[in-house]
Amino acid sequence: MTHTAHNPSCARRLRQEAVLRGELPGQIARTIHTHCAVSLLRAQRLARGLTQGAAAKSLTDFADGRQNAPRVDADQLRHWESGTHHPRPSTLALLCTFYDCSLEDLGFVSAEATSPASSDLVLTGRVLPSPASACGPVTPDGLEEQVDAVRRSVDRTLAAGTVSAAQLDMLDEQVLWTREQYVYAAPAPMLRVLLGHLEEVKELAAQRQPAAVQVRLSELTAVLATLVADALMKLGQLSRSRSWYATARNAADDSGNTELRARVRAQAAMLPFYYGPLEEAVALTRQARIISRGRPNATAAFSSAAEARALAKLGDTEGAEAALRLAAAVFEQSGAGGPADRDAFGFPERRFRLYESGTLTALGKTSQARRVQEAALRLYPTKTGIDPALLGLESALCLALDGSPTEACQLAASTVVRIVPEHRTPIVEERAREVIGALPPGAESGRAARELREILALPPGQM
Repeated sequence: MTHTAHNPSCARRLRQEAVLRGELPGQIARTIHTHCAVSLLRAQRLARGLTQGAAAKSLTDFADGRQNAPRVDADQLRHWESGTHHPRPSTLALLCTFYDCSLEDLGFVSAEATSPASSDLVLTGRVLPSPASACGPVTPDGLEEQVDAVRRSVDRTLAAGTVSAAQLDMLDEQVLWTREQYVYAAPAPMLRVLLGHLEEVKELAAQRQPAAVQVRLSELTAVLATLVADALMKLGQLSRSRSWYATARNAADDSGNTELRARVRAQAAMLPFYYGPLEEAVALTRQARIISRGRPNATAAFSSAAEARALAKLGDTEGAEAALRLAAAVFEQSGAGGPADRDAFGFPERRFRLYESGTLTALGKTSQARRVQEAALRLYPTKTGIDPALLGLESALCLALDGSPTEACQLAASTVVRIVPEHRTPIVEERAREVIGALPPGAESGRAARELREILALPPGQM
């Protein structure tokens, strides 16, 4: 390639857009190859949403029981994809079968197409031994027979599974739509949608599927289970939320998707952040940050920002400030701050500012926190979830810390009153009670505090 290869996040975005358009993996791979300046072999993997580790494991599982089957690891696959090492002839056939494509689709072309005297295969300008070289000279008929044999093998593999590529792409599309809906929909109705998708994924995963399909099903399970856990946390069902987060981590680990493994852990830290113990929140965000090390993506920024907020609440000023600086640097590098990001698994600037506000507020830097809160609120669309309310309650908390108890309680009360009933969940009420807990001595029994308690005691919709 003559251009610098793009980050995997670019290929992921292209894949998501192509899936929504109904494109097949082969078409997506060509787009990624051209746009991201990566080899066709790498593009085939990225078009299926596989990490190198996940693809290597799937290839090894897929080859199990085959004669001369290779043992593939992530380093070996990386060498093949970069062209520094060359696959053996038997491995070429395995790669064709695994990715359901031809040699040309992997970046290998028969030199016969350009030179009848040659019997080699070429990958990105390098000459490789022909798969048939061990059996004698290659003839056009011999290559055609190999292509037909590979196709028959692929058909048998697909027949053994119960889900087609089109069916899986449609499920991917439905889950992506649900992730976008989750940003602004109330948690209770979203639970029903999420559980419906999970039931469908579970039925498919319970039956024998090709390894690559099983990886995608594990990824979908991890995403959906994380959102279920988050919804349960918002609804105050803490024990169930904790169990679902554990399920999400198991599914993410099973998928082998590094970014997803980190993301699930960072998201799971929200439960102990709001409800304790804070040390567990720090441990989970730190795990996520370590898993994401060296990958300047949205999840790495999210992990560090969440770690900073938890450390600040624990009173670790030095650690929180260091984590926040790292989060800001990674966020800038990741390019994840698009204002139009409507994905629950995204990390747009408005969410980064929410975590920055929480860190600064917990550190007592109220003037800086207010500026961040104002900047964040300007970034939220009209149709959104509870984040603006959480920012309003943090503003009230800043007032309480600055010794303005009446103004703090009034702002907290007006924020709670403005929340639509289906979004006024226990997690919002818990944050409002933090404002009362931060009032100066004696102020918690004042009129403004009493009125705030009365509002919190009323059922949603009766204010």
